[in-house]
Amino acid sequence: MITSLKGSWCLILGASSGMGLATAQELAREGVNILGVHFDTAEGQDKAAVAREELCAHGVQAHFFNANAASARTREELLPQFTELTGESGIRILVHSLAFGTLLPFVSSEGEPGVTSRQMNMTLDVMAHSLVYWTQDLFTAGLLREGAKVYAMTSAGGARVMPSYGAVSAAKSALESHVRQLAMELAPSGIAVNALRAGVTVTPSMERIPDSARLAEYARGLNPHHRLTRPEDVAEAISLLSRTDSSWITGNVIGVDGGEILT
Repeated sequence: MITSLKGSWCLILGASSGMGLATAQELAREGVNILGVHFDTAEGQDKAAVAREELCAHGVQAHFFNANAASARTREELLPQFTELTGESGIRILVHSLAFGTLLPFVSSEGEPGVTSRQMNMTLDVMAHSLVYWTQDLFTAGLLREGAKVYAMTSAGGARVMPSYGAVSAAKSALESHVRQLAMELAPSGIAVNALRAGVTVTPSMERIPDSARLAEYARGLNPHHRLTRPEDVAEAISLLSRTDSSWITGNVIGVDGGEILT
């Protein structure tokens, strides 16, 4: 059954840029209230403040919190606020869009150091394991209920290799595994959990990848649509998939790439 999203709540982890911000904008236009967690410097905070004002212009509530979404303390501090803000509605949509990890090779060469255990653990904790911890705490707090949707952002990098991308690739692989496990465990509660595999998308996190411009040009040439994936493409997919109370689409890695992976 297709339902309206108006008046519901969405929590976006990584809300101030890229796919997270595009999703906030798309859902706000649909009447969804936004809770956003982001971790930014002063310049990023200013941009987040502007984004929040733009969201509110759609007549919805938007609350942004500048905090480390991978920290247990952040969850402990924010969950009571989320409970108070959402009231009886709870959180309809959870979007995990955290893209912060180390971009170092596994093996040092030509003066470039190899990844350390601390960097590897940090990357997996932020980009993969934090999905589990947020879902655990939100479910225990009664904020994720029947009909809720959980989305994690993965990429083809989870199955492909690139120089200096090993830690992030491992995190994406772990993230997809976590999605399958959470989907199985939350199915009896009517909660769907899926990973969205976007095509190559120009975002601030992608621009930090070495040689990202060449990668983008290569992907543009391969994509059947002859363009890159845009953050708005992912946002539209989230809006579309969230319009049903059904949890029958769950545990999947859903391509949002214009057929890029086919080529």
